[in-house]
Amino acid sequence: MTIQERRERPGQSAEEQSAEEHSSEEQSSGSADDSQLAESPAIAVEGLRKRFGSGSEAVTAVDGVSFTVERGSVVGLLGPNGAGKTTTIKSILGMVLPDAGSVRIHGTDVYANPRRAYAHVDAMLEGARNDYWRLTVRENLRYFATIGGVDPDSIADRHDRLLDKLDLADVADQPVRNLSRGMKQKVSLASVLAGEADVIFLDEPTLGLDVESSLTLRRELRRIVAERNLTVIVSSHDMDVIEDICDRVVIMNEGRVIADDTVENLLRGFDARGYRVTSPDFDESLVADLRDRFEVVGVERLGDRTRVEVATDSDGFYALTAFLRSRDVTLDAVDTVDWDLEDVFVELTGGKDR
Repeated sequence: MTIQERRERPGQSAEEQSAEEHSSEEQSSGSADDSQLAESPAIAVEGLRKRFGSGSEAVTAVDGVSFTVERGSVVGLLGPNGAGKTTTIKSILGMVLPDAGSVRIHGTDVYANPRRAYAHVDAMLEGARNDYWRLTVRENLRYFATIGGVDPDSIADRHDRLLDKLDLADVADQPVRNLSRGMKQKVSLASVLAGEADVIFLDEPTLGLDVESSLTLRRELRRIVAERNLTVIVSSHDMDVIEDICDRVVIMNEGRVIADDTVENLLRGFDARGYRVTSPDFDESLVADLRDRFEVVGVERLGDRTRVEVATDSDGFYALTAFLRSRDVTLDAVDTVDWDLEDVFVELTGGKDR
């Protein structure tokens, strides 16, 4: 669903909300001048706080979250269950009103001037019905373009390209309710990209997709981001997706940001996770001795050779090679086992929800 459809507040009519937003738009304090807006980040979150409940049972979901997202970048938002990701995203989108802090989109305060802030924002939320299942795939694209303020006929070629690149062309005129879960997921993404939104939120965009479809979606998303200079926040438990499409990663835990850096820099901050040593001299007795002295996590027979994987840091590696020299072991190969983003995530968050 688009932001425009989700903006109505509980207990408040659409007319009341429209009047309130119109009043906010007339207040100059809610937004900066055009030159400042042009130079501002696509998204700026500052000191966001949100508690649910009261008294001794109150829960702090978000505790002083701050980060920025530059225009044209793709940022992954990660965290274990209960880390505050969903509350943060809903606070940015205006679906949750925080207790403190500010959110600006293209320099406009989303709470003081929501209509202007959300004019070019759209979101694909996991667990929600993002499309109208009675409409065909193509009708969904046209509908969401229209409510985003775009004449669908003027961008029909874009819709055709989306349908083709996401392998939806053959089902373009079928009702969404007749499609598989994976197909529906791709229709949701296509609907978000169907209009002129340039700030996109994607929650679990590859959920339900097979490996080939997931790879297609990632490749096409990167192409569209570059072509249209989109700004994207992606929340996903699929670390391969995050590594593949994100320029930067923000990791949350217990309501706070605990890491904010490029994937490359996060991985660079850790020594090798372990080492694989391959030799024809590894017999059962020697492997047993290795298990007594080191954390052996894998043994693989490769014809007349054996490869042993040991989890250790660089200091432990020197002890390992010294031990093997003392046993006159000839090594055919030594390979490092580097950290991947999942390893870093588990390490930083204390191993939650691996």
